[in-house]
Amino acid sequence: MTESITLGDIAIEVTRKNVRNVHLSVHPPEGRVTLVAPTGTRLEVARAYAIAKLGWIRDQQARLHAQARETPRPLVERESHYLWGRRYLLSVEEREARPGVKLDHKRITLTVRPGSDREKRADVMHEWHKRLLHDAIPPLIASWEARLGVRVSAYHLQRMKTKWGSCNPSKGNIRLNTELVKKPKDLLEYIIVHEMAHLIEPTHNERFITLLDRHYPGWREARDELNALPLKAEYW
Repeated sequence: MTESITLGDIAIEVTRKNVRNVHLSVHPPEGRVTLVAPTGTRLEVARAYAIAKLGWIRDQQARLHAQARETPRPLVERESHYLWGRRYLLSVEEREARPGVKLDHKRITLTVRPGSDREKRADVMHEWHKRLLHDAIPPLIASWEARLGVRVSAYHLQRMKTKWGSCNPSKGNIRLNTELVKKPKDLLEYIIVHEMAHLIEPTHNERFITLLDRHYPGWREARDELNALPLKAEYW
């Protein structure tokens, strides 16, 4: 069961789970705040804990709000676009042919039919991004299934507003944000490992941290790098 508490202009989602300690998190990109408390914790106690951490919460939200954001992309000639952390220039070809995208060493070429609007162009790019992710993700999952001793029953790609990924431990499913195609591949791997670790431990407790420390010791640096990269212009 999730409840909410409000501290001034800050709303905090409070969830009680079978954990030993309180876990307070500020999530990119919007600065959403969650607090996970041990089962039986009274809401007043959770509120007191959050009040004690109010300065830290505001600092984290300010850092996220000051983070660089991509400028809106109308998908026109010579725009800058990122793929796997590398910058490319966009070339747009309008012709009576099947829409698609091609990549060479320094350019992304988007082919669309004459008169295609920004929404149609964005759909073509998004489908291409998903194909690239579908090529990259299964080998990573297979590698980490062997290392973690877990099995992913399915993975899904989608635009996500506040998370890079999510996990449903009961079904063995993970979800990944399609924006990850723009980030370096090692950061995609970090998110995959993070979500797969939740198949062992669903919460962000000490056991979960120990799992990451053991299997992916550079996870803190990867997390900080990912959260420092520019966010998408609109909320995805």
